[in-house]
Amino acid sequence: MDVAALSLLVEIIDAGNLSRAASKLGMTRANVSKRLNQFERSLGAELLKRSTRHIEPTELGLQLYVHGKNIQHEVMAAQESVQTRGAQLQGRVRLSVPSGYGQHTMAPWFIEFMGCYPGVTLEVIFDNDIEDLGRGSLDFALLVAEEVPKHLISQHCATVDYVACASPQWVAQHGDVSTLAELKKRPLITSGMTAENLRLAAQTQADQRRLHVHPRLISANFFFLRDAILQGMGAGLVPRYMVQYELESQQLVQLSLPVHDLAFLRSNLYQVYVPGRFQSQAQTCLMQFLLGKIRQHHQT
Repeated sequence: MDVAALSLLVEIIDAGNLSRAASKLGMTRANVSKRLNQFERSLGAELLKRSTRHIEPTELGLQLYVHGKNIQHEVMAAQESVQTRGAQLQGRVRLSVPSGYGQHTMAPWFIEFMGCYPGVTLEVIFDNDIEDLGRGSLDFALLVAEEVPKHLISQHCATVDYVACASPQWVAQHGDVSTLAELKKRPLITSGMTAENLRLAAQTQADQRRLHVHPRLISANFFFLRDAILQGMGAGLVPRYMVQYELESQQLVQLSLPVHDLAFLRSNLYQVYVPGRFQSQAQTCLMQFLLGKIRQHHQT
């Protein structure tokens, strides 16, 4: 087996066509095509179905791609072992985390990790959008979602529950809330996504008016929403992690709305990455560190 030709096949499939592969490798398209043809002739089988702009691996081509990718990863891991022998963990890791959960809960963990591993550089993007993950500009991401796109590898980290709450002064003035029907009569503070989920849930109910709420304040900034709830601007419907401390310190009061009535808002926190990409020691260490922190945090 020609290992160099196998590596060329991997580069072509990753690039998506011969021209992009040639540009990445610093070769001409004709030379890439020639070497691919030679590899196919040596195997006596077609590895790629080609068109003017696209390529698609055959069944054998896909099998060889997986083997070739694994070889690349092993070589990169061996190189990293040589480069870092006798030294502290080093490298650069770029990741994205949900803006609310990331800033509120995860920020101290990143500081702790950097203190433990001074040779590692972190670039943290506070955004729940994972488009950059598919483009290859992120090593991995933390994602809040009901489910993960099927093309990604995911690790479930925790469940994100929602809570209805308000300031003690607001409850004294407006009264408690024990049903969703009562909630729609109160000034509501929540995110646009939560308001949309309430609207969609209303469409599945026999009485569609029961959940049709009109929030007084909508924002994607959970810190802003929390401050408004603390100031008595209305009843809040937010992720529990955002107000857990305020509930425990009695700055806020959890409304009497049954927890199961808000179960349809529940989401999940996942650690996700693209399969087939090399993971450095620094990335693997950070992923394990964050997974442990998240699970410990949600157990307390």
